[in-house]
Amino acid sequence: MDETLPAGALCCDSDQACVFAKALLSHTAGCELAQRRSIAERVLVECPSPVARTNCGTLAALLHERARFALRLPPPGRPLIHMQALRLQCGGLTALQQVLGCAERDVHRMVGTAHERHGSLTELPWAPLVDALAAWQPPKRGRARE
Repeated sequence: MDETLPAGALCCDSDQACVFAKALLSHTAGCELAQRRSIAERVLVECPSPVARTNCGTLAALLHERARFALRLPPPGRPLIHMQALRLQCGGLTALQQVLGCAERDVHRMVGTAHERHGSLTELPWAPLVDALAAWQPPKRGRARE
């Protein structure tokens, strides 16, 4: 497992696993590089680009570090429960989209835009980004029809 990523960021089934697989599978975001693959009843999302995986891993690690207090996340090295990981990924990407003012939800393009505008992911405006991330709530489930 890559030590630069927060615990739970990678799936143990593939060394090409997408860092933001939960967000992609929940349709909160998309990615032009993502490749889906089925293993039995599971769907894996993989990224063929090592550079993109590194950039997304850096973003995921920064989101975990900067939002740790706001989301009451465990320290690095301890695993995230599913809802924490979902909130970190979906909320983080939604917040990044809002902060950048992007119309599209493509992860690869948003990371590229962040690099272009700010020079580095560490230079993003983290205060509004963490505020938007903390405010993110999963969509309400529809009521079961009776």
